[in-house]
Amino acid sequence: MIQITLPDGSVKSFEKNVTPLDVAKSISEGLARNVISARFNDLTVEASTPLTEDGSLTLFTWNNDEGKTAFWHSSAHVLAQALESLYPGIKLTIGPAIESGFYYDVDFGDYHISEKDFKDIENKMIEIARGKHEFKMRSVTKAEALSLYKENEYKTELIENLEDGTITFCDHDTFTDLCRGGHIPNTGIIKAVKILSVAGAYWRGDEKNKQLTRVYGTSFPKQKELTEYLELLEEAKKRDHRKLGKELQLFTFSQKVGQGLPLWLPKGAALRERLENFLKSAQKKAGYEMVVTPHIGQKELYVTSGHYAKYGEDSFQPITTPKEDEEFLLKPMNCPHHCEIYKSSQWSYKDLPKRFAEFGTVYRYEQSGELHGLTRVRGFTQDDAHLFCTPDQLDKEFKDVIDLVLYVFGSLGFENFTAQVSLRDPENLEKYIGSEENWNKAESAILNAAKDKGLNYVVETGEAAFYGPKLDFMVKDALGRQWQLGTIQVDYTLPERFDLTYKGSDNELHRPIMIHRAPFGSMERFIAILLEHTAGNFPLWLMPDQVIILSISEKYEKYAKKVLNLLENNEIRALIDNRNETMGKKIREAEMKKIPYMIIVGENEEGEEKISVRQHGGEDLGMISVEAFSEIVDKEINKTLKQF
Repeated sequence: MIQITLPDGSVKSFEKNVTPLDVAKSISEGLARNVISARFNDLTVEASTPLTEDGSLTLFTWNNDEGKTAFWHSSAHVLAQALESLYPGIKLTIGPAIESGFYYDVDFGDYHISEKDFKDIENKMIEIARGKHEFKMRSVTKAEALSLYKENEYKTELIENLEDGTITFCDHDTFTDLCRGGHIPNTGIIKAVKILSVAGAYWRGDEKNKQLTRVYGTSFPKQKELTEYLELLEEAKKRDHRKLGKELQLFTFSQKVGQGLPLWLPKGAALRERLENFLKSAQKKAGYEMVVTPHIGQKELYVTSGHYAKYGEDSFQPITTPKEDEEFLLKPMNCPHHCEIYKSSQWSYKDLPKRFAEFGTVYRYEQSGELHGLTRVRGFTQDDAHLFCTPDQLDKEFKDVIDLVLYVFGSLGFENFTAQVSLRDPENLEKYIGSEENWNKAESAILNAAKDKGLNYVVETGEAAFYGPKLDFMVKDALGRQWQLGTIQVDYTLPERFDLTYKGSDNELHRPIMIHRAPFGSMERFIAILLEHTAGNFPLWLMPDQVIILSISEKYEKYAKKVLNLLENNEIRALIDNRNETMGKKIREAEMKKIPYMIIVGENEEGEEKISVRQHGGEDLGMISVEAFSEIVDKEINKTLKQF
């Protein structure tokens, strides 16, 4: 007999070779019908895997993230079988599950795949799925694996990097694939599939390798769920920040300037400035001091910080100067520069904490295939700050930063979020720099602060930065998608690397603790997410244009300008549309530009020295005075723009 421990702590006895599905049946038939994957002693296993020793078992259904991963991983196998059937002679490479589905990278040879082929692929996948073929894992020798894939250089390369005795295949129906495991019981659970797109992808993500075709898809256990997901995708397309950014004239890109380097148009630049001023105001109240650092730094600076060893090979290459052996790098991080600012003076414990803040632009080389609008760029501005404090100050400083992040989220409408405490991977400590003692202190500080502030948080091992643990804020947008926004990190390592000190009350030199924080993260990515979250309907205080004034005819343009001056005196951003167009067209275009309020002026308005107000979306607020309208605007801004 073996002892199986369940998530609730209960222990059950079973005969050897019991499967997770058998365990589920012992609990309830309903659970057994829904179990699609499992985890045993921290290893992902099939529902049909024989269990031969004591251990902890977690059962997964479609409602668990792990269950979805198994479902989509299995669907990738079905996609691969369908593609081999429809396009004989293709070479399969890898096909993992991703956040909302799966993909498979394929060398299609002379075949060309386009959207017109999607339906045939979907039909073939459903045909295979209806066969209810079981997914079965088996171990093979390295020689057997190489023999099967002797005509496929991609699989051969993968196999050559594996150790004999660790290689497994997954079989279903007539199809076999190199695979580590993690499948649903059979293909019949897959009821609905959709091929979403095709794209180019370099083998193993290396631009020096051959470009393959990546086929993206998704699948569901019910057709209704697929329909709902596709409706969500359509809404996401409408909210795509690249589309809205163009319509609202916020930013653009230029091939001549370079991929991944956004150009901010006047309205976008004004939007950024308002966001910066909003945070600067809060930072000033919290005792931050603004600093400015250059866009480049000597290579040695980033060698000292550890960034060059970690990112140097994958970043922009060093800039050489006429001086022999002198090399500079485009700044990949602001923190080494801030360390040098701290080091430029000798500080006493009475001077601390020091809080240096900067909207600093940094540069990192992202491969062209990974670039995506503003969310993945090569040059971006971080709302960076670095706090240097004593051990006694760490707890309060960290909690104060949490308050600042929550203020930012509240003022911008991000109400649905969880916090993620990111710790080291205990199985891979060589990834990190710094002493064990300091890591333990830093991890404890973050966990205690999260508890004391009452945050809804989860702990993720292996997600820490290379120099320290961090607290990340995971925000859900209006479509239920999760984004990482805002990060706070505790760092004992960089103060050591830069030999930072302060004089304590004992007149001895001590090492400060460093806190990294960025509520926005990067301005580019934050604005992209905010655009999609609000569908371009920003909070009123942030809107590039809050009001547009429409005069019924040229006769009332003088009054329109008077209204404009009154609004500007009340710090309301407004403009006049005096084009020779119909009122209907002007209103439609103002709606498309997401302008919150339209003010219409004509004979009646001029006669009574009032304005007719129409809200974005069509609600008519009637004819009121400019003063009354200003009060409406102030009230709405005060409702959304929190006090700090």
